[in-house]
Amino acid sequence: MANGWAQDGAVQDQIDDTVADAVTAARARMPSGESAIWCAVCGDDIPEARRRALPGVRTCVPCQSGRDANLRSAGINRRGSKDSQLR
Repeated sequence: MANGWAQDGAVQDQIDDTVADAVTAARARMPSGESAIWCAVCGDDIPEARRRALPGVRTCVPCQSGRDANLRSAGINRRGSKDSQLR
């Protein structure tokens, strides 16, 4: 049963849309093509196992870990709570 202007299942629709957006963004960030032999950041060798596991990889594990740590999400906030809007 919906309250106010919301339709039945509106909360689940928001959850589904948020998950779909996150999956689409993650797929867009995945590398593709031929992998590099040397890291584009530090110049170290990229292990063969990493190149086989991730086609199109351009960085070694330590450099990619550093880049991932600095990654921020700039998605749409679909939650209506005050706490999420004040951040």
